[in-house]
Amino acid sequence: MSTKLKLYLGRKVIDSLSKSTKFTPIELLPLIHVGNTTLNNTFELHLPLSTLEDHFGVPNVNEILKIRPDDIIKNIETKKDRANRKICFEIDRTIFIQDVIENSPNPDLNLKPRNIVVEFSSPNIAKPFHMGHLRSTIIGNFIGNLNSFLNNKVTKLNYLGDWGTQFGFIKVGVDELQHTQEAIKNNPLKLLYESYVHANKLAEKDPTVADRARQEFNKLEKGAPEGLEYWKEYMQYSQNELEATYKRLGVVFDEYNFESNYSAKDIQNVIDILSSKHIVQKEGDGKLSVDVNKRKVSIMKSDGSTLYLTRDIAAAIDRYNRYSFDKMLYIVDNSQSDHFNNLKAILHKMSLPWAHKLQHVKFGRIRGMSTRKGTAVFLRDILDECRELMIKKQVESPNTRVPIEDSAVSDILGVSCVIVNDLKQRRQKDYEFTWDSVLQVQGDTGVKLQYTHCRLYSLERNSGATRPKKVIPEVLKEPEATALVREIARFHEILNRSNEQLEACILVTYLFRLCNQINKALKVLPVKNTDPEIASQRLLLFITARQVLGKGMSILGLHPLDEM
Repeated sequence: MSTKLKLYLGRKVIDSLSKSTKFTPIELLPLIHVGNTTLNNTFELHLPLSTLEDHFGVPNVNEILKIRPDDIIKNIETKKDRANRKICFEIDRTIFIQDVIENSPNPDLNLKPRNIVVEFSSPNIAKPFHMGHLRSTIIGNFIGNLNSFLNNKVTKLNYLGDWGTQFGFIKVGVDELQHTQEAIKNNPLKLLYESYVHANKLAEKDPTVADRARQEFNKLEKGAPEGLEYWKEYMQYSQNELEATYKRLGVVFDEYNFESNYSAKDIQNVIDILSSKHIVQKEGDGKLSVDVNKRKVSIMKSDGSTLYLTRDIAAAIDRYNRYSFDKMLYIVDNSQSDHFNNLKAILHKMSLPWAHKLQHVKFGRIRGMSTRKGTAVFLRDILDECRELMIKKQVESPNTRVPIEDSAVSDILGVSCVIVNDLKQRRQKDYEFTWDSVLQVQGDTGVKLQYTHCRLYSLERNSGATRPKKVIPEVLKEPEATALVREIARFHEILNRSNEQLEACILVTYLFRLCNQINKALKVLPVKNTDPEIASQRLLLFITARQVLGKGMSILGLHPLDEM
C-alpha cells in the first residue's frame, strides 16, 4: 500500500495531539502497519501504544480515540494482543483495496533517501570462490537491491583480493608446474589455485621457496615491470571468469576495486596521518603498530610491506572522498569481527567524523557444501550440479512447459534454489548445506516461488479475461480476496523491516506466505468461464499479486520465470 494512506493517518494522529506532540507524521510511518483482524471483510491499520508512550512521550493516547470517523477512517478502538496494546483504525474497504492494487508493486515514497555503499563478495583471486564468498555475494546483492528499490542511492562494490604474499606463491607455483599463459587464460581460477597449493607444499619441505615467494611479491610492491606484467594478466583472466559466475547469480557490480589500488606507495598518506597524531608506534623489529583497546595492531611489516588492515583504512578514506556515503556496509562473515573493530577504532583515532558510518554486516558459515561426490571447492561446480539435477527433475515432471534442452531455465531454477535456501536462514546463523533440502520441489523453496510466478503468468495469458482499466473493489468481496489484498498490502512494511534488520529471511518468509494466499485464492476465485466484470477484477488482483511476488523475488536476486 502507499505511503499516502499512512501519512493521512499520521496527520490525523498528530492533529489530535497538537498540544502535546513534537514529532511529525513521517516519524509515525514505520510504526503504522497492516493489522490482522478476525473480521474477514474489514481492513485495519494498527499503531502500537507502547511506542507512542515510551519513545514519543505521548501523555494521553485517549485523545487519539477522539478522532472523528470520515470517508477513510471508519472506526477507531484499542485492542490488546499477546505483545501490547494498540490503536486500531478500520479503513474504508473500497479505499483500502483501491490503494493496494494501484500502488503496491511500485516503490514507496522515500522521504529521506540515503547514499549507501555496499562492499560484498570480495573473493581472493588466489583461492577458490568458497561458500563464505557465496553468502557474502547473495546477502550483499539482496541488501543492494533492497536499498535501490527503497530509492536510496546504492553503489555495489566488489573488492578483489589481488595483493599479498600469496601472489608470490602463485608465481612460484606457475613456474614450477610450467603452466602456459594460454592454459591459465582458459581456466584461471583453477590453475592459479593449483599453483598456489603446489608452491605451499614445496615450501613445507624447502624454506627457500617461501623466500622466493616473498621476493616475487616485493617486486610487485615496488612496481617492477616483469612482476606487474604477469600479475595484470592473471587478474584480468580471473576477473573474466568471476564475472561469468556473477552473471549466473544475477549479480552486477557498479565497480570493481582491488587491494592493489592501495599498495605501500599509495597509503603513505595513512601512515603520515597516524604519525602526525602520535598514534603509530615503531616496534623493535621495525614494523609499525597502533594501540587498539590495549592491544598492538600491526599496520606495516618490518620490510615495508602493507597489510590487509592498512589497505582497508586507505580504501575507506578513498571511498568516503569519492562517495560521501551515509552508510558503508561490509558484508563479511562473523570471523572478521576483530578486523572491522580495529578498522573502525583506527579511523576514530584519526579523528575522521564519518568513521561511525561504517558497519560490518556479519553472517554465519555454510557447513558441508560440496558436490554430491564431495569433491568441489569451486562455486561453478556447485552451480553446474544444481543445473544438471534440475534438468533431471524437469524430465521427471509431467508439468514441464519448456523444452528440456533449454538449460538456461534449469540454471535459473538451480540458482533460485541455492539463493532461497541461503536467504531463508537467519543471517548470523551457521547452517548445514544438504542437497536434499536445496533441491526439493515441495515445501518452501526457490522452486515454489518460481512455480507460483509462472502459474500467475499462465493465468494472464490463458484466462480469456481482459485486464480492466480501473479497480472496482466492491467486486472483490470473498474472504480469500480480502486475505490476499491484506497480504499484498504488507509488502512495503516487510521491505522496511528487512532493511532495518538487514535480514532477507523476513522477505523470504513473507513471499512464501504470499504464495500460500495466492494458491488459496486461485482455488476459489476462478477467472476463466466467469462473468466478465468479475473475471477482469479477479485478474487484476492476481496481476497485482504476481507483480509484488516478482518484485520481491528480484530484490532477493532471483530471475522470475514466465514458464518452467
